[in-house]
Amino acid sequence: MKLGILFSGGKDSTYAAYIVKKQGYKISCLITVVSKNPESYMFHTPSINCVEKQAEIMDIPLVIKKTSGKKELELKDLEKAIKIAIKKYGINGIVTGAVESVYQASRIQKICNKLKIECFNPLWQKNQIELLEELLANNFEIILTGVFAYPLNQTFLGRKIDKRFIEEIKILYEKYKISPAGEGGEYESLVLDSPMFKRKLKVEKSKISGRGYSYVMEVKLE
Repeated sequence: MKLGILFSGGKDSTYAAYIVKKQGYKISCLITVVSKNPESYMFHTPSINCVEKQAEIMDIPLVIKKTSGKKELELKDLEKAIKIAIKKYGINGIVTGAVESVYQASRIQKICNKLKIECFNPLWQKNQIELLEELLANNFEIILTGVFAYPLNQTFLGRKIDKRFIEEIKILYEKYKISPAGEGGEYESLVLDSPMFKRKLKVEKSKISGRGYSYVMEVKLE
């Protein structure tokens, strides 16, 4: 079966790709929707420009579709992107990095049903602390590129998800109910290295913007 990965460049979509590849599926392409809306209900936006470099070092073709990011209407652009992948790469199914978002998973499933292709959610309902630990065990290098909830602030941007981070996020979960894997939109991430990468990526320069407890870090990769 040929699969397309709904790819943001973050930890969940990259790990989902890694899992299905290990299971023996063929990854025919990555599919990225670039939203103009920084508060998109569906799509990751911080450092989304990095997906092209990531796709290059994964040696996987990339389908990019832009969207204005209007709620629900952005789903039509996602459908168009998937149709391109079906026509160009002959995919039979879609892989998502959804962990707990019923909003995202249900809408992607609806599109797949309409297009008569399969939908795989290999991370669905996975314990979030275990997910973070699995990423480290499988040699993923990940940094935070967006924070959107108290008490996270700009000092978290650029931080690696490592053992120290996991211990810290456990405490924040217990005290503030911060979703450990950022499933409530508390933070966004960028993968710099994984078993699927031919080489490790490095941040050449970055720019931070935002205020209060909502900050993003735009990244340019070497």
